[in-house]
Amino acid sequence: MTDAHRFRNRAQAGRLLAKQLKAYARRPGTAETGAIVLALPRGGVPVGYAVAAALGLELDLLLVRKLGLPYQPEFAIGAVGSGGVQVLQPGVPGLMGVTQEQVDAISARELAEIERRTRLYRGGRPEPALVQRPVIIVDDGIATGSTMEAAVKIARGRHAARVIVAVPVAPPDTLGRLEPEVDELVCLVSPLRFRAVSQWYDAFDQTSDAEVQDLLAMAWSKQASPL
Repeated sequence: MTDAHRFRNRAQAGRLLAKQLKAYARRPGTAETGAIVLALPRGGVPVGYAVAAALGLELDLLLVRKLGLPYQPEFAIGAVGSGGVQVLQPGVPGLMGVTQEQVDAISARELAEIERRTRLYRGGRPEPALVQRPVIIVDDGIATGSTMEAAVKIARGRHAARVIVAVPVAPPDTLGRLEPEVDELVCLVSPLRFRAVSQWYDAFDQTSDAEVQDLLAMAWSKQASPL
């Protein structure tokens, strides 16, 4: 890991991540299920798509949402994920005056958004089986780590064989908290002076629902084709 690198965009970051994940690449001519890449929408999907394409792996989603401070939504106080998984920062409720009622209200709102995105992105497509499979969880970066912790908790609950977190950038303290929770942690850039994930990208436009749907359609079309 280094603190002297910037990424052109999410796709390039994903290709660079894939080089560090070669051990999980699909072996040509085999029918084994193998590892699966689970991207965190929305920004993690272009990164995950590039990783899965480079390694010949299946791409799918893990739906989690940050819980933002009521009067400062960009500041994460926790996260929720599909299945009702919840991760809270130490001291919440109580931290900066946040009440349990506020936590419950924010969680309900974000779980409703997860349900909306599930319908929009998946349609009727069933969730992939993770039992005894290596799971590579991908995002475009980590700040506080709350959403990634929720994602890891979901993968563990679905009995993944190994949980690998792969991200282009994250601060050292967050990586230190996350590392004991996973089997492998891959991070390309770990800057000491971390302010936001966006500062480490030349292009960091918001990923739209339409872009997520397009990338999933391309990935799932390839996965449905004969090998």
